[in-house]
Amino acid sequence: MKQYRPTWVEINLQAIRANYLALKKRVGESTDVIAVVKADAYGHGVLPVAKTVLDAGAKCLAVATMEEALEIRTQGITCPILIFGYVPMTAAKEIVEQNITVTVLDLPFMDALNIAAMQQQKVANIHLKIDTGMGRLGIRTEEELRQMLQFLNYCPHIHLEAVYSHFACSDDKDKQYTEQQYTKFSGLLNGIDDIHLSKAKRHVCNSGGIIDSPHLACDLVRAGISLYGYYPSTEVDQEPVLLQPAMQFKTKVVYLKEVQSGEYISYGATYQTTKATRIATLPVGYADGYNRLLSNQGIVLVNGVKAHVVGRVCMDQTMVDVTEVPDVNIGSEVVLFGEQKGEVLSVETLANQVGTINYEIITSISKRVPRVYIK
Repeated sequence: MKQYRPTWVEINLQAIRANYLALKKRVGESTDVIAVVKADAYGHGVLPVAKTVLDAGAKCLAVATMEEALEIRTQGITCPILIFGYVPMTAAKEIVEQNITVTVLDLPFMDALNIAAMQQQKVANIHLKIDTGMGRLGIRTEEELRQMLQFLNYCPHIHLEAVYSHFACSDDKDKQYTEQQYTKFSGLLNGIDDIHLSKAKRHVCNSGGIIDSPHLACDLVRAGISLYGYYPSTEVDQEPVLLQPAMQFKTKVVYLKEVQSGEYISYGATYQTTKATRIATLPVGYADGYNRLLSNQGIVLVNGVKAHVVGRVCMDQTMVDVTEVPDVNIGSEVVLFGEQKGEVLSVETLANQVGTINYEIITSISKRVPRVYIK
């Protein structure tokens, strides 16, 4: 569909490729990097990103939901796809049909998968998840794990491909809790003599683990936020892995007006001018993912100069003060985050302003904002 509104996101696929290769180098040849493409590849567009990382050497993709996995399969991508999150037993038949790898958390689900695979004369691949301190999903005790492994003996159509856990604090400067989780994970697995477990791969490192604790990398690691060029927190050491942000959020000036001192801007009359002011209206708002909490405090780049958001961010429009910005015209490009003429406005800057994390900023950009891909 033709795009009339000049608001868009630019995605640099070469940056994503470079990030994948940098992360792969960090963990070494013996460890494979699972490319995490959940949430529409963190807002970057799942199909172009999936093709990019697979071309770069990735062997497996990971998502959060069954629906996300099916979306990838319907696009003709045949590589292994791992689902991290909850999947109901009613999906067992389609899981097997589409050759999707799922995280198994209980015996009834494993049984349902075995029956579905038996009926189709196939083998279903599964990963078991161990809760070592995240408190979210996963087997918590040795007894539970032993039960799962014993049940596998009665499930000839199930293949235990891997066992994994998830670090809760790997992006913290203090690595004590991360080390505790790893010790619990490895101790639990090493303490059980089981044929299925001995052949299963292991993974526990997320982006923080890859960057700060590559010595904890097992057979596999999972690259999420880092794949897209963002560090999971400011406490992560950025020096070992140079990441390239792949996304820029842009729009254009669509209206300019001169207002006098004492006039109000936007809903609620929360901003009043104190002098003659030039106001630019931008065709972007909170329905696009430009957070309403940026009202009266957001910063954008216009012609490489920082300009301040004035008044409340509306659903579809935002106003900025461009009085001190030279040569602003209808059609002038505006960067909401990204780079312009050597000036950088980072995702982290926006995240700090609204009290959130970079993950939320990039995944909140709505579907109505087109993604434009740069190769």
